[in-house]
Amino acid sequence: MTQPPARVCTTITSPLGPLLLAASAQGLAGVWFKDQRHHPLDTTVASWGEGGDHPVLQSAARQLERYFAGEAPGFDLPLDLSAGTPFQQAVWEALLAIPAARTHSYTEVAQRVGRPAAVRAVGTAIGRNPLSIVVPCHRVLGAGGALTGYAGGLDRKAALLRLECGDGLFA
Repeated sequence: MTQPPARVCTTITSPLGPLLLAASAQGLAGVWFKDQRHHPLDTTVASWGEGGDHPVLQSAARQLERYFAGEAPGFDLPLDLSAGTPFQQAVWEALLAIPAARTHSYTEVAQRVGRPAAVRAVGTAIGRNPLSIVVPCHRVLGAGGALTGYAGGLDRKAALLRLECGDGLFA
């Protein structure tokens, strides 16, 4: 008997470009823009099963649609953060605590995870976040509120922040 794939995936459309969604038995494991840094390799994605009918992926697609429509600022999904190191997981958990329409600095996130001197390591962990939008790394700004560092591109980061602040996705 064949083992089912460890992950399943599907691609959805969004106003900011196609999104690859991936799920594991634990929950949503990935949300990547097609051209973002740290996107899984095509060979890796090809090894995942097609999951268009997977309940977590269907729920994620619906919630992302509502998010982009400005109807829901957050997500209620089981998440699988196991692809990260314990430090990365702690950083990603800290990102989940940043409310919609609010931002934190990299320094604040470093302090939140109890590693105030590890600002660069925090930035690296944020850049490796596999759950774009859902784990809101776009809500982290550089010193003085500078728009810096988003694996999906700064234009998308700015658009996500505008959407959450009520200024519209393409204002």
